[in-house]
Amino acid sequence: MALPLQITALGSAPAALALPDLPWDVPLSQWPADVLAALPRGISRHVVRFVRLQDTVAAVKENTEELVRREYGLLRVLRRLEVPCVVPIAVVTGRSKADGEPLDPALVTQHLQFSLPYRALFSQSLRPDTATRLVDALAVLLVRLHLAGFYWGDVSLSNTLFRRDAGEFAAYLVDAETGELHNELSDGQRSNDVEVARINIAGELMDLEAAEYLDEGVDPVEVANSIVERYYSLWDELTGTESFEQGERWRVQARIERLNELGFDVGELSISTDVGGSVVQIQPKVVDAGHHSRRLLRLTGIDAENNQARRLLNDLDGYIAATDRQNDQEEIVAHEWLARVFEPVVKAVPRELRRKLEPAEIFHEVLEHRWYRSQERQRDIPLLEAARWYVEDVLAQRPDEQALILQAGLMNTGQLAAVGMDGDEAPLLSGVDDPDDPESDRIDGWLSSHG
Repeated sequence: MALPLQITALGSAPAALALPDLPWDVPLSQWPADVLAALPRGISRHVVRFVRLQDTVAAVKENTEELVRREYGLLRVLRRLEVPCVVPIAVVTGRSKADGEPLDPALVTQHLQFSLPYRALFSQSLRPDTATRLVDALAVLLVRLHLAGFYWGDVSLSNTLFRRDAGEFAAYLVDAETGELHNELSDGQRSNDVEVARINIAGELMDLEAAEYLDEGVDPVEVANSIVERYYSLWDELTGTESFEQGERWRVQARIERLNELGFDVGELSISTDVGGSVVQIQPKVVDAGHHSRRLLRLTGIDAENNQARRLLNDLDGYIAATDRQNDQEEIVAHEWLARVFEPVVKAVPRELRRKLEPAEIFHEVLEHRWYRSQERQRDIPLLEAARWYVEDVLAQRPDEQALILQAGLMNTGQLAAVGMDGDEAPLLSGVDDPDDPESDRIDGWLSSHG
């Protein structure tokens, strides 16, 4: 006898209303192509599939009921703590085949738009420092998780999604299955996470090296080791104690400004003196990430990654100076910049190309393109002129990063393998081509266009 299907979903997730329509009485590995969204994904220890739910895309992962409910709860808490991670939608239990044979429960999470697994970011055309930039982003994510009291337990590039962030990358936690939440992590827990990250990253980059997707000049072990220095230097800057003489009070503001530059706000600062009062010690106690993102959102309503926000704010500051509006109310000038500078650039992109990149990333790349064009032509290039050139020369050649959904009619077994959809261990970049596959060149072209 079939078990009753039970769906526990967030009330704020409209996509949950479409969940009962999915074929829950079929093993996830056998779901038909008409419900799947062929998105690139990384290696997973479980069966994972992307599905279309109304106007959104969701990831479905099979696991035991205990682990599914646990991960669902952890992701909800991490979202409330404003830690970068995927959004949980629902837990599905009571699954069974038509003959009554039980099936594994499933966790449903929202697909993170404009994000890619690390394997999708590697091809022969990538910048040599891509691996280092990914590791830097992962180090920032790990610091943020540890500040929130989250012990990951399985830190790796595979368990992370990456979004472009004004020339850098922003990292998001995808797999919280092994995680634990504490009021505060011990040094041992933090160091264990860092060591696990170092070992996993080295192995993942060696796999890419063996498949010839890593630049010859990149040493996988050296890049993996760099996460240790990057993590501890950022952790010390955010949490370390600094001592100075009583007359050097300016160093308090200097410390706060350094943290702001790194993208963190200081919510609470501990200040103490020695017995004689001649030496002052300061230590940040409450540190919140997203300093630039919050300021941009407050001024313009644009929700962007932190480096994107920093770039847009720099352009806003330049607009304020160029228009001699330093004494005007910042919110008013920001609204004017939004209407006269940012929005015209975004609207200069044809509607059919706007799924290529996020608006904030497009604006950043237009600014970059204008600088290169100005250097080339030895004259100042108007922003809208640069935007038109950028659309023709750069954006039109880029893949659609909002979804990267391939047409279902083009997906045979070989192509499913190429995008990591043929089983739970299949990597996105297997290094194996099917010479008889007429679409093989199309997949290769899609891969090589990243970066």
